[in-house]
Amino acid sequence: MSDWKQKRFWKEAKACEAEAGFTVELDGRRVKTPAKAALVVPSAAMAEAIAAEWDAQIEGINPETMPFTKSANAAIDKVANQHEEVADMLADYGDSDLLCYRADSPQELVIRQEQGWNPALDWADQTLGVRLDTRTGLLHQRQDERALAILRQGVHALNNFQLAAFHDLVSMSGSLVLGFAAAQDWRSADEIWRISRLDETWQEEQWGVDDEAKATENLKRTAFLHAKSFYDFS
Repeated sequence: MSDWKQKRFWKEAKACEAEAGFTVELDGRRVKTPAKAALVVPSAAMAEAIAAEWDAQIEGINPETMPFTKSANAAIDKVANQHEEVADMLADYGDSDLLCYRADSPQELVIRQEQGWNPALDWADQTLGVRLDTRTGLLHQRQDERALAILRQGVHALNNFQLAAFHDLVSMSGSLVLGFAAAQDWRSADEIWRISRLDETWQEEQWGVDDEAKATENLKRTAFLHAKSFYDFS
């Protein structure tokens, strides 16, 4: 979106219907992506969110205040052109899922991981038909091939817009299971985010809060919550 750093030139941003979806018009002119593709999104809600971002620009256009626009651009200009590669990359998280690698001490952390993470793995078993195995330590151990194949199929079934959002749900949390759990409303996005930060929260309790790390985490949390909203509009 670097090409878009210019002054506001329109009076009205409006969501409207388009061929095969919805788009946004600026004074009747349809918005395009940075790659000059038509900005056509799958739902009226998403188009309205994008239009609101454009309407909120005052003088100069600030892409950092336009997360729905940026996500839609990514879905159209990037994910659509490499859907298989993106899906494979995210599916690979299943074989090294955050929830499966457990501490062997101290006991309080062991218990906290069991209480925080086991319900998510149980949900995946009941809802996705996948039971991932846990292990202690950081040494990689391959998960069951059938389970990984089911998860991979689920990722590949997502459309371009869902996959763009799913990318952040998985990469921000470090867990393919939590990505699916957020997408399918197992619990609120904020609660799932807290579950993904269990180890970091434990470290903060032991050693105190690092202001820089906390600021970075807050940015990631905001991105995670946005990704859930974008997914829901997809």
